[in-house]
Amino acid sequence: MMSRTKTQTDLTEGNIVKGILLFAAPILVGNVFQQLYNVVDTAVIGNVLGDNALAAIGAASPVYSLIVGFASGITSGFSVIISRLFGAKDRAEMKKAVSLTYVLTFIIALVMTSLGIIFTNPILKLLKTPDSIMADGAQYLIIIFSCSVFALLYNMAAGLLRAVGNSRTPLYFLVFSSIVNVVLDILFVKYLGWGIAGAAYATVLSELLSVVLAFVYIGRKIEMIRFSKGSLQFDKAMIKELLSMGFSMGLMYVVVSIGSVALQSTVNTFGDKIITAHTAARRVDDIFMLTLGSLSSAGATFVSQNYGAKKTERIKKGIKASLMMTTVWSIVSAMMIFVFGRLMIIGISGTHNEYIIENAQRYIRINISFFAVLGLLLIMRTSLQGIGRKAIPVLGSVIELILKFAGVFVITEQVGYIGVCVLEPMIWILSAILVTFDFLKQIIKINGEEISRK
Repeated sequence: MMSRTKTQTDLTEGNIVKGILLFAAPILVGNVFQQLYNVVDTAVIGNVLGDNALAAIGAASPVYSLIVGFASGITSGFSVIISRLFGAKDRAEMKKAVSLTYVLTFIIALVMTSLGIIFTNPILKLLKTPDSIMADGAQYLIIIFSCSVFALLYNMAAGLLRAVGNSRTPLYFLVFSSIVNVVLDILFVKYLGWGIAGAAYATVLSELLSVVLAFVYIGRKIEMIRFSKGSLQFDKAMIKELLSMGFSMGLMYVVVSIGSVALQSTVNTFGDKIITAHTAARRVDDIFMLTLGSLSSAGATFVSQNYGAKKTERIKKGIKASLMMTTVWSIVSAMMIFVFGRLMIIGISGTHNEYIIENAQRYIRINISFFAVLGLLLIMRTSLQGIGRKAIPVLGSVIELILKFAGVFVITEQVGYIGVCVLEPMIWILSAILVTFDFLKQIIKINGEEISRK
């Protein structure tokens, strides 16, 4: 039987609010440092290389997110299965799932790296990326894609640790590697003059460091999530379960990313200044989204472990606690953005162009105002995944994709960049209604029968 240790936490016992907060806090801090990779790239490039280089990064980012988001979603799906087995205290099946996760993740990483390198230029052209930033954007992406295996392997290792209730250790690795990232960014871009390529090299070297630290720690400290040849079996049912959950979450990520790419293609047609404004605004927006994402990630592990342990009432109480916390954070975020948003935009982008600043402010103010809805959407979506539901979260993402494409061709064409600003909050509202309805329906069933996992 698995017991609570310093390297793992059983979320099926103890105070619910305290458990979720203690588990979410390291995820949040870790996400902040991971986001620092992007923020530092943006700040260094904007301040050292100027608005044009910053626009190149902005045009490239959604493409990278599309490929890596898909693979990262797959590894997150694997960790949901492992977390459920951990909650059920089924050690033999868990070890088998862990070993298969290592193999499947490595294969997926190689495929994603190859696809990213091959399709970088065609995708940038398809997105109507301006010629003035095409070369820089392609250079940045090719370097990132060439080493994207580091990011994917780290996400897998972090997912395994979190599946057994350890959210602190991945934080320590990210803090250290993020500090290295900052130092290398300044060294490569400002002092060695490597330009955008320098920012890319700083990022991948820092990710490599995270991977090394994570695997050394797992190898020495946590036997149950260590790769084991003895546990590696060609279990068709287990592989099917891992891939079905993994690909459902990966597809959800990629559908969302395709929508973002479509939106970016419209932003690209508005010119370099709007691209710069949108890039700076998204960086600020992403910072405030981190808490929502961290609480939803913690909720997914909480729900998955308790579903494996068959503790329905605890699941319900955990969802309520998570929604309360996301609502409080949404209010705090709105207050901070309306007071300090302008200063944050200037600090991140390095720009003093009023047209850029005003458009960036407009975007983040509109988005932040609907964060409570986004929090509901994220909590309900990850909770469905935690109880094994696959189809509805993906369907919600498909609806989001359709609405983004419709918005690109209807709203933004008619009203310009303001259409980009209002489009995502509208989509959050509709998607939240869908996933909340399905979760409420499933949680009623859970007391008397098996939840449908489709």
